[in-house]
Amino acid sequence: MVKDAEDSATPSLTGERLQKILAGAGISSRRAAEAMIRQGRVTVNDQTVSEMGFRVRRDDAIRVDGKLIGPRPEHVYLMLYKPRGYVTTLNDPQGRPIVTDLIPEQTGRVFPVGRLDYDSEGLLLLTNDGDWAYRLQHPRFRLEKTYHIKIKGNISRAAMRRLEKGLQLDDGPFHPLRFELGKVNDRSCWIDITISEGRNRILRRAFEQLELPVVRLIRTAVGPLNLAELTEGQSRFLDPREAAACLIPQVRRSIKKYSKIT
Repeated sequence: MVKDAEDSATPSLTGERLQKILAGAGISSRRAAEAMIRQGRVTVNDQTVSEMGFRVRRDDAIRVDGKLIGPRPEHVYLMLYKPRGYVTTLNDPQGRPIVTDLIPEQTGRVFPVGRLDYDSEGLLLLTNDGDWAYRLQHPRFRLEKTYHIKIKGNISRAAMRRLEKGLQLDDGPFHPLRFELGKVNDRSCWIDITISEGRNRILRRAFEQLELPVVRLIRTAVGPLNLAELTEGQSRFLDPREAAACLIPQVRRSIKKYSKIT
């Protein structure tokens, strides 16, 4: 909705969608940009816009929370080995450490692609490219993610069969793409499991249903990327080929950003 339909903020058939511009400017992911628009936090030419699909032109003045959006920045892509005890939001009301505290200062403004729980660790991607983040997170692209999980107790054959057939969770069915039993101890065991969905705490909830609490969860790979030689808290920039390889073939595009390896 626009305050004055005759104002210069009136949408046109030309230009780019507002949420795409915000995502491309490194403000947030496209999904988060859509939420900002719905919340009335975005203005175009001093008029509040709250409708999806609103198009803007190159010379329009766009503001978020009153701050003018500058030129589109160079795109940055990096991977981080997130330790436990960090949150994947950019601001935490509880004052807990945030993942961007761990990345090099010269990176500039970036945001996490997806999430890892406070108690989880492993591979986390960050970027200022909202379109790239959107494609990696959207369910229809089914990006594979692999986890190395330690569970309390030993998984029985019956539980493995249930996991193989799939489980019914409160928010819908869960079916891993594949899994493999690893090291087994007297009181615990490790499982490598690959999924292609990102519902909140889905792995922890699935194993809770099997009465096998997760005591450690490490994301080891996202698409073709893996932790490789990274240690906890360490990050590195992706080169353009690595960033493009995360996209399925039909949505791959040219990734033009410099890619510095730290």
